[in-house]
Amino acid sequence: MSVKLFEEYLEEGIAKTQTPDISRSNSLIKEAERSYRILKHFIEVSGVNDDNANHIIKNCYDIIMELIRFKMLREGYGTSGKGAHEAEVSYLRKLQFNHKEIEFADKLRYYRNGILYYGKNFDSEYANKVLKFLENVYFTIK
Repeated sequence: MSVKLFEEYLEEGIAKTQTPDISRSNSLIKEAERSYRILKHFIEVSGVNDDNANHIIKNCYDIIMELIRFKMLREGYGTSGKGAHEAEVSYLRKLQFNHKEIEFADKLRYYRNGILYYGKNFDSEYANKVLKFLENVYFTIK
């Protein structure tokens, strides 16, 4: 599975250039920061285990996407329609993430859909990998 270049999503019209939306961008970063604090508190209280792994994975994914959208909006890009999440993941390349990190993010996107739509369950081991990835994304993008 290989993630297309962000420019391909621009050519397809899934991603578009737009006027930077600083207000919406600021709102997204505040929400990402709040969600991150809440997740960290949840983990301090509950720990990471097989029972809450899916919850943690979904929340990590949401925070990562908010961070990506924050940067995209600030830099004058937006996405919509089928393929928007893939385009947002591909934007990580523009943010200097490497191929391995982008592939991890794309698998996370795919697995998160499996949780939401197909009842897929993950364990604490994968949840911990996702948390580690979130830490990297959070401090790199923010």
